[in-house]
Amino acid sequence: MTIFNCTSHYGLDIAYYIDMTSKKPGKYKVLKWLAGIVTALIIIVGSVALYFSAKWKPILTEKIKDGIYNGSQKLYRVDFKDIHLNLITGSAVLDSVTLTPDTTVFNQLKELKLAPANLFQIKLARLQLSRIGILTAYFKKRIIINSILMEQPSINMTHYRAVKKTDTTTDNRSLYDQISRTLKSIHVRAVKIVDADFDYINGATSKPLNSIKHLNVNINDLLIDSLSKSDTTRFYYTKDINFELTGYRATDKGGMYTTKVDTVLGSVTGKTIRIKGLQMIPLYPDLTFTRKYKYGKDRYDLKFNEIAFAGVDFVKLSTQGNLYARTLKIGPAKAGIFVNRELPAPPNFDKVRNFPHVALKRLPVEAIIDTVKLANIDVAYTEYNPITKKRGTVYFQNLSGAILNLTNDSLQLIKNNHAVANLTALVMKTSRIKVAINFNLTDKNASFSYKGNVGPMNMLVLNPMVKNMGLVEIESGQMQGTDFDIKANVKGASGTVHFYYKDLKIKLLKEGENGGVGEKKGFLSFLANTILIEDANPGKGAAPRTARITFERTPASSFFNLLWKGVFIGIRETVGLGAVPVKTPEESMEKIKEKKRERREKKQKEEKKKDT
Repeated sequence: MTIFNCTSHYGLDIAYYIDMTSKKPGKYKVLKWLAGIVTALIIIVGSVALYFSAKWKPILTEKIKDGIYNGSQKLYRVDFKDIHLNLITGSAVLDSVTLTPDTTVFNQLKELKLAPANLFQIKLARLQLSRIGILTAYFKKRIIINSILMEQPSINMTHYRAVKKTDTTTDNRSLYDQISRTLKSIHVRAVKIVDADFDYINGATSKPLNSIKHLNVNINDLLIDSLSKSDTTRFYYTKDINFELTGYRATDKGGMYTTKVDTVLGSVTGKTIRIKGLQMIPLYPDLTFTRKYKYGKDRYDLKFNEIAFAGVDFVKLSTQGNLYARTLKIGPAKAGIFVNRELPAPPNFDKVRNFPHVALKRLPVEAIIDTVKLANIDVAYTEYNPITKKRGTVYFQNLSGAILNLTNDSLQLIKNNHAVANLTALVMKTSRIKVAINFNLTDKNASFSYKGNVGPMNMLVLNPMVKNMGLVEIESGQMQGTDFDIKANVKGASGTVHFYYKDLKIKLLKEGENGGVGEKKGFLSFLANTILIEDANPGKGAAPRTARITFERTPASSFFNLLWKGVFIGIRETVGLGAVPVKTPEESMEKIKEKKRERREKKQKEEKKKDT
């Protein structure tokens, strides 16, 4: 009726205009007749369109539902509340659309090894198709659609490790071959999914692997015909599929971290995924954060400007849920790690599970990344010493380098079970460190080796760390270089360290009032510098000394702790202080408790003196 009224009104306006000019003979009479004919044609076309729209609605509804049901081997059913057709503009709108899988049929297909890897459930308020070539579809068997628009859909994709049948009975025909009996081609210029909620679910556990809000997807130039199936410039018959996620923000279940992402961009044709502005933000200050736990737990503060994958195999990602990429670039980035030593380690908990090559095994997907490139990453590792009540921080700036063969894929591990990292960084903002780490990706003891060197350094820059963490102050000293070659695993480490230095003098410090760092232990410092400490390596007329280190690892020791402790013990032995005894978590906690008792007793004595 809308079309009829609009066109009638338009026709009356023309007739009125011609009537007003009817006093002029000749050509105006012709225009008057033409206006009447045009008006009549518009009314007829509008009426016919309304008639056929009403007649075709139930037929088209049935065809769509049957087509989805039979075309999916009875796996999916589609339903919608209503369908609106406009044959003049060639548009169609479906209201309240749902696509629902039949799990009984899916299980039957699994037994036959014919089930797909991914199962979809979709809900959307409206599906809009514009500029459909209805006459072209009817007479020429070619479907041409300008665009398909899905606004604010809810999409659940459940991934299963489906075993595929390998016999010859499977229908291996192309998509075009399957539709060629009824259609010559299907061409959709654009498919747009706007502001979607997407949940990616592990079918084996029914647990969500990822939950994404505000996802936009654009599919460009979908073409199914006799030639497109062999067009190497197309992916699944499309020129490109690109996606964008903006403004992602979520708080973890424990309420300790907020994860933020500015933008995620991807292109199937470009084989790229780019993540911009990824942050993992702790919701409490460092000590407050750690004291909310009964046992020691590391606190992370992470900010990545960009993470970029290149050479992504989207076919395997789509069909198998596996991540295969040629390169992964990370950086610029900043990472802060805070450890509170006043808290005991969790019982029966071993931090070996967080070693990089051990954590890799726990990824929910199989992954092969040929090369990971790190650039301009700043790392600050901080420990809180409850005895001194101070923090000591080790800084690594501009961490850069590459990691090769990062994988947990079983077939790839048969070919090569080692990942190798070659890294450089600036230590304590002054000295360059180079280190090569070789990870054994299949060893049950999580073995790895690391070797490298540290360049010259004025050792005074270490004071902010060693004073607060070890009650030692360096008065003078020039490091000329350090070389190390160490093998390590879950049990401990052993290897060699060469520490070259000169003019070393130290202070041994007392514990201050109520903790903290106190005055110099004068006599002990004198003894240390004159008897224990070797002020140079090599000494005058002597060969360079080599430290051969061996120590056991405690379950509370992290990967980073194991790395620096091996070098630190070698330095102490070279200097003459001997190996640092490795305390168990229980021994460390007893030392802390003892210091607290001493401070409490001292305070009580002082209060008694005031009272008297």
